Amino acid sequence: MNIIRGKIRWLLIFWMFVISAIAYLDRVNISIAGSSIEQEFHLQHTQLGWVFSAFVLGYAMFQAPGGRLADRFGPRRILALGTVWWALFTALTAFVPAGLVSTLAILLGTRFLLGVGEAVVYPASNRLVASWIPLQERGIANGFIFAGVGAGAGVAPPLVIYILLHHGWRWSFWISAVIGLAAGAVWVWIARDRPEEHPWTEAGEIAHIRSGLSRSAAASESSRPLPWVTICASKNVLAITLSYFCYGYVAYIFFSWFFIYLSGVRGLNLKSSAYYGMLPFLAMAICSPLGGWVSDLLATKHGERRARCGVACASMALCAIFVTLGTQVRDARVASIVLAGGAGALYLSQSAFWSVSSAIAGRSAGSVSGVMNMGGQIGGAVTASLTPVIAKHFGWGASFFVAAALCVIGSVLWLLVDPTRELACDFDL
Repeated sequence: MNIIRGKIRWLLIFWMFVISAIAYLDRVNISIAGSSIEQEFHLQHTQLGWVFSAFVLGYAMFQAPGGRLADRFGPRRILALGTVWWALFTALTAFVPAGLVSTLAILLGTRFLLGVGEAVVYPASNRLVASWIPLQERGIANGFIFAGVGAGAGVAPPLVIYILLHHGWRWSFWISAVIGLAAGAVWVWIARDRPEEHPWTEAGEIAHIRSGLSRSAAASESSRPLPWVTICASKNVLAITLSYFCYGYVAYIFFSWFFIYLSGVRGLNLKSSAYYGMLPFLAMAICSPLGGWVSDLLATKHGERRARCGVACASMALCAIFVTLGTQVRDARVASIVLAGGAGALYLSQSAFWSVSSAIAGRSAGSVSGVMNMGGQIGGAVTASLTPVIAKHFGWGASFFVAAALCVIGSVLWLLVDPTRELACDFDL
């Protein structure tokens, strides 16, 4: 306990990193096992794309409701429920039988419900950040949480392939489910919704946290979350939601199709695809906290708007350049490295989205970030199904060019965001 004394907030952020990693292991494992699933269930690429989209659709539809639940009942209980839910449906994915007429429909339903369970993760984590992390530390805190995305997705290729080769693809889902349940049990033990409720927090840490929440103290202490009409009418919320749609479209090319692209299009063997397929996710894991650290540093010198918006705008533009260049490289291994640079550049902007949404929302951080993340996941659902269609008719290069163009649009939208303008409402609905 002496090691973490005065640093309980960082213990919770670390465990959110762990939960984030496991959540992405649970969702990415199907793309690694995709070829085996296609063979066993006699699916085409477009049908597998529907399966990918089913998850993202459930995930997107329940972002805002999941955030509202976290605002009302606290992130501790909602995340605990979420870990149990997604462990159940991860395991059920492996129980889907082959050979039935309704096999595809069952697989679609199972993945949709898995998406519903995972939808609470990041809105709830943002609600935790709004209560536990002072404004000047939110960039690195969110960056570290979302480093779990890269860590989980990066561990998935070698882990899933090892299990697949030795035990079959179904075991990769069962093992992922058990890991998720264990992480949820630890979360229930160590987490509390507010610093004052935690038995391990000291007065000094509580004072430090509260001093950094002063700008949004009124919103944080209000009795009820903001009404939906206030949230949805905000120009800030609209701009970051549209930008996050662009972000999600690009990110999900890596989560859904990158491994298949390397093995099926670029011609790398299974082992090489596993290792080179890790590169974008390792870049995400490194660049997410790096972007948060840089934006925190710049915020102390130049203010939140220049720092958060500037980093997000520049990094999404840089991603567009990398993604465009990656399609022009002939060597598959070099192309993997360049495209990984694009994934890393994209994730330099990740913490800005979540830091800004919590800063403008206060006690409604779960609801606001849920709306924003819904936009991102709709982008993911579109790319999961649209990417193979574009590739089939125009080539894989065109699929990546579309992603690069959306990155440019997402970058420009950040010029419209003002993180110093808090959401407020003078009436109840």
